[in-house]
Amino acid sequence: MNSSTTKQTPHRIGFVSLGCPKATVDSEHILTQLRAEGYEISPSYDGADLVVVNTCGFIDAAVEESLDAIGEALDENGKVIVTGCLGAKGDIVQKTHPNVLAVTGPHATDEVMKAIHEHLPAEHDPFLDLVPPQGIRLTPRHYAYLKISEGCNHHCTFCIIPDLRGKLVSRPVNDVLLEAERLAASGVKELLVVSQDTSAYGVDVKYKTEFYNGMPVKTRMTELCEALSRFGIWVRLHYVYPYPHVNEIIPLMAEGKILPYLDVPFQHASPKILKAMKRPASKENTMQRIKQWREICPEITIRSTFIAGFPGETEEDFQQLLDFLDEAQLDRVGCFAYSAVDGAKANELDGAVPEEVKQERVARFMEKQAGISANKLKQNIGKTRDVIIDAIDSEEKVIIARTSSDAPDIDGLVYLDIPANRPDKNDYQVGDITQVTITDTDEYDMWADFSE
Repeated sequence: MNSSTTKQTPHRIGFVSLGCPKATVDSEHILTQLRAEGYEISPSYDGADLVVVNTCGFIDAAVEESLDAIGEALDENGKVIVTGCLGAKGDIVQKTHPNVLAVTGPHATDEVMKAIHEHLPAEHDPFLDLVPPQGIRLTPRHYAYLKISEGCNHHCTFCIIPDLRGKLVSRPVNDVLLEAERLAASGVKELLVVSQDTSAYGVDVKYKTEFYNGMPVKTRMTELCEALSRFGIWVRLHYVYPYPHVNEIIPLMAEGKILPYLDVPFQHASPKILKAMKRPASKENTMQRIKQWREICPEITIRSTFIAGFPGETEEDFQQLLDFLDEAQLDRVGCFAYSAVDGAKANELDGAVPEEVKQERVARFMEKQAGISANKLKQNIGKTRDVIIDAIDSEEKVIIARTSSDAPDIDGLVYLDIPANRPDKNDYQVGDITQVTITDTDEYDMWADFSE
């Protein structure tokens, strides 16, 4: 056979993806580009010609996890390119692991590909290098993250995201909708809209009007949600900063156009702590808005996250936070101990809270919220709910699903026994949406039977 026609074995790239959903989307973009250029993806270190590690650098634990992952990749493979938020934090990667081939910051597909080309040029085969229209994804087939912007214009004192990812840059709304259309066509049943600040979408381009399929659409959260609702799949909003115009999307939830689920990181309830965090909200305004949202859309699920042990937080401040939980009765809640992220302005504040006090407050917070959550979930017993199937365990004869009130990975689950005497209930597939009747609950999860 002529050597010029001999097919060469494609280079294989190992990939380690760490961090938040926004980082997951970055990983998916890199993986899509790799496959488009003919690289294969290796599931193991020893089968890879080179390894890319997409890192997180937001809190100390994430930095440590990322550095450990880079070290493991170097030990197991030896050729490593580092990308992600940790790469934007000065020379910490190079100082800790001087043998990495290259380091980039987040949202840097072009820079990563340039480094790969330098160390492992592609063997392109135009007949085989085919990528599905929806690109390469790291999530299961039935749901996908849809990132609508990059960066953030806020200067919260506990956060370094603007330093890592820059100021807000909104994606053109027609590009977002085209991606959503492709995802829906590929079988995705649930879109999780993510960004650093979802409700600020379009601010940087002055809510510019673009055209999608001949239809004018403003680069703005409300108009984007309205357009996404036309695909006939679940649309879930994450990281929604509580601007006044957030009120506009609640009627869309009440009308069933998008899921009645709002992820709003309130962070605290003490006016003193919120001011120190440079968060503009107040407990009174927040409670008023929560009441208003529930009046418009009674079935709304409100998720939030909070920080305990922020510098200067007294027992009185923390008690205000606990009182807020009692009053707000939020549906899904997470709490994190304050982490002195390198470069965060809050580290300069007086009144550092001892680590043991932080952890004790987190435990008290979660204990209180567990009781609230248990009581709220108990109200579902006997009710019919739509669920999306995430997994089917044939051996244990259990189906694992989620309601519209629960996002993947961070919220609760619904467990259903596969009925032996109902063959019509044994042909469900992952991604199917069906109705169930809730039979039991605990603090975070529910159990159900298939509805007749």
